[in-house]
Amino acid sequence: MKKLFLGAMLLLSFGAWAQKKAKVDPATAQINANKETAIAALNNAYDADKKTALQIWDFAEVGYKEVKSAALHIQHLRDAGFTVETGVAGIPTAFVATYGTGSPAIGILAEYDALPGINQSASAERDPIAGKNAGHACGHHLFGTASVSAGIAIKELIAAGKLKGTIKVFGTPAEEGGSGKVFLVREGLFNNLDAVIHWHPDDVNAITTTSALANKSAKFKFYGISAHAAAAPDQGRSALDAVEAMDNMVNMMREHIPQETRIHYVITNGGKAPNVIPDFAEVYYYVRHPRRKEVVEIFDRVVKAAEGAALGTGTKFSYDIIGGTHDLLINKTLAETMQANLDKVGGVKYTEAEIAFATKIQPTMVAPVDLATAASIKPLTYINEGNSGSTDVGDVSYTKPTVGLRAATWVPGTAAHSWQAVASGGTEIGTKGMLVASKTMALTAIDLMSNPELIKKATEEFNKSIGDYKYKALLGDIKPALNYRD
Repeated sequence: MKKLFLGAMLLLSFGAWAQKKAKVDPATAQINANKETAIAALNNAYDADKKTALQIWDFAEVGYKEVKSAALHIQHLRDAGFTVETGVAGIPTAFVATYGTGSPAIGILAEYDALPGINQSASAERDPIAGKNAGHACGHHLFGTASVSAGIAIKELIAAGKLKGTIKVFGTPAEEGGSGKVFLVREGLFNNLDAVIHWHPDDVNAITTTSALANKSAKFKFYGISAHAAAAPDQGRSALDAVEAMDNMVNMMREHIPQETRIHYVITNGGKAPNVIPDFAEVYYYVRHPRRKEVVEIFDRVVKAAEGAALGTGTKFSYDIIGGTHDLLINKTLAETMQANLDKVGGVKYTEAEIAFATKIQPTMVAPVDLATAASIKPLTYINEGNSGSTDVGDVSYTKPTVGLRAATWVPGTAAHSWQAVASGGTEIGTKGMLVASKTMALTAIDLMSNPELIKKATEEFNKSIGDYKYKALLGDIKPALNYRD
């Protein structure tokens, strides 16, 4: 009996000691309190954020033309007390919104461009909207809105004296092929930051732990001589022939390049009438590879193919660089921090109506996935060179420690750049996933602004990843191609 009594006393003493120990860590208590405050603020902002996201979904403005979308974000940031500089890096729809002073300085990326050539109503059946030539098939209407909202939540904590430092929200247009962020990087706008946070819509909840493909793109223009295609074909020199010759040579080249390479193109101008030999034609090329060095070398071979096509068809050619992005550096220190916050936030739970929508749209997909995926969180898994997409976030990651997540804003199994993505993004399936992202980014920013050692460790990892590499934009010194969607 005496032993039982002593054992119980020891347990009580240990419990009292543990409670006392937990209470003597005011820094942790403040971080937790700040996170709860941010979560509550974002919950309260949800209805307004949903309205904003759906407005931008309706605008569906393509790269460098996001006038109304950018203006909406800018107004919300200014109303919240941010100082906003617009038209940065020579881009009318780019902006930098700043609140606070000093270190640490954390950046949050915001995108808002749509994709041309695809549109869809918020329906589970294929239903293009008449007269609309673009749609948010990559969910950037959600991306920008969540980022702005997360930035405002951090601003409120700074204003209340709960956090010290600077929060910056970067409005970055034309991610889809225009390399908008590259021009901001080239301008040095990220130089004074300690870390950068971003996210992207998806059909899963996970931290981004896979690199992206480096990418270089250009429009190749051929100039020939027009003539009557039947009466005087010998007097003409077809620019379209040159485009087709180039395409044939590049397609034959595929056998002789590294298998990880991706090359794709569209003929953007092939002439106007069959009976007129076209004196102008244009083809738009992307070249991708996991490593930036190989991208540059393969792109140069594509240029040689264009040169040969012009020589063989008696035409002339030129090309305009449109974009160029680095691969994406993964910062494991920041990834682990963001993973803990994503675990805390949790995934998306569907209502009965949303389950019905998802169940109806899934048969239209190539590879449907269990709907429970939207509610779950994927564990950290690092995959080198496993991604088949490209992003201008890659250039940011070569400038400062960078971390991002993917949130389930689409019905599981949805492919990016599809009408199913547009449809999901126009419903509360999309906006609820957006809330997961805004909370996770805000909580991660709180950790970064509260823990100097975390930033130090992330910076050390970043410096090791960079090594002696000196950043150089793959697109060179060109100006932003503001009309590349024309």
